[in-house]
Amino acid sequence: MEVILLSDVKGVGKKNQTVKVSDGYANNFLLPRKLAVPSSKKSQEILENQKENARIADENARKEATLLAKKLETITCEFSLKGGNAGRTFGSISLKQIEDQLETKFGITVDKRKFLDKGPLDSFGFYKLKIDLYKGVIGEINVHIVEEGK
Repeated sequence: MEVILLSDVKGVGKKNQTVKVSDGYANNFLLPRKLAVPSSKKSQEILENQKENARIADENARKEATLLAKKLETITCEFSLKGGNAGRTFGSISLKQIEDQLETKFGITVDKRKFLDKGPLDSFGFYKLKIDLYKGVIGEINVHIVEEGK
């Protein structure tokens, strides 16, 4: 019997794949657990429509991420820290603080876990941080840390 898998099944196949399995396995295991549907002309059409919709959604998300990456390149987040001797800082700037400033000042929502540079920013100067916006789309943001009172 040919079935279309609705989710990944170990040893059988991946989601949206059409596979041939024994009638008993399909009727007693896959179909009752809603892991698969019988393959027919109508179900094949539905599968193709779902694949096309997923492809279109992927293209749209990639375009949005590309536009956001271009917008991020023009943004500079500024922070101030107390300074000590020889250019040392008291404290550091976390990715959460950068995320909060992006949202409040610029209205851009970026998850702090998407930052590729994980370390705390603990010295004065300019930083370029990379953000993974979407599959293969990397944006850069500028961060400037200045000494408080200067």
